[in-house]
Amino acid sequence: MKIFLTGGAGYIGSICAEYLLDHGHEVVVFDNLTEGHRSAVDPRARFIEGDLNDRETTLAVVRRAAPEAVMHFAANALVAESMRDPSKYFRNNVGGGINLADAAVAAGVGVLIFSSTCATYGVPERMPMDESLPQRPINPYGESKLMFERVLDWYGRIHGLRHVNLRYFNAAGASEKYGEHHRIESHLIPNVLRVALGQGPHVEIYGTDHPTPDGTCIRDFIHNIDLAQAHERALRAPASASFNIGTGSGYSVRQVIDVARKITGHPIPVVEKPARPGDPPRLVASADKLARELGWRPKFDRLEDIVASAWRWHSAHPDGYAD
Repeated sequence: MKIFLTGGAGYIGSICAEYLLDHGHEVVVFDNLTEGHRSAVDPRARFIEGDLNDRETTLAVVRRAAPEAVMHFAANALVAESMRDPSKYFRNNVGGGINLADAAVAAGVGVLIFSSTCATYGVPERMPMDESLPQRPINPYGESKLMFERVLDWYGRIHGLRHVNLRYFNAAGASEKYGEHHRIESHLIPNVLRVALGQGPHVEIYGTDHPTPDGTCIRDFIHNIDLAQAHERALRAPASASFNIGTGSGYSVRQVIDVARKITGHPIPVVEKPARPGDPPRLVASADKLARELGWRPKFDRLEDIVASAWRWHSAHPDGYAD
């Protein structure tokens, strides 16, 4: 298929573009490069620099590209920043998304795959988390993603736009070529590996008295290549749907650090800090629906393999992308 992929210069989008190209698809990447990196765009893809908030440009480039499918990764994704500047998140994540959805409808696109998040659920009522849970976000980031899910629901009813919402848990890992390099790094694994590379004195643990076996938060880490596989499978979804993407296994912050120590051979000192307000103690996915309906299974279901792939990339690219 010919796929129009927004945010393809970013962490998740770059690896998904690579995966799609490896599996015979044609990819057009659209990115404004405010968070992504030009050198993270697979050279086999056609690259267009542009911003989804530029409505006329978005309508024009999608029409010219004439894709069969759209994959929408472009978004602001820092929870703490969303609490300081909610306007940015609603303007970019909702407003820009509406421009893209309008462009998809105008161009007669068959399906839109949306990069959503488990943050739409807020603090979950039970574990593991399945798609039947109520969606009650606790920050503007999660709210902005849920708002666009609702936009897509109405576009499906009114315009017939088939769409799939993929609600990620914790994206992690790297391919051989592409990895994680954020302007502001908030993710645990790259921050731990940064210490192992000698680029920081310690890693911070926020909260050691959570109701978990070792007192630290538990999260479900999903390899980016497995995320990419889910996006490719979602192209075949017969109807609009929402799916969680995770491994179903949860690992604590201390467990992640211990695995990184083993893989890197570095002691990785820690500094314990108070828990952050609103940080759920445990977030673990049930991806049974995705497995049942689309035949998806994670290839990287061991934390050791996920961390090892990230360590190989960060070791080879200690300063991230050149640009």
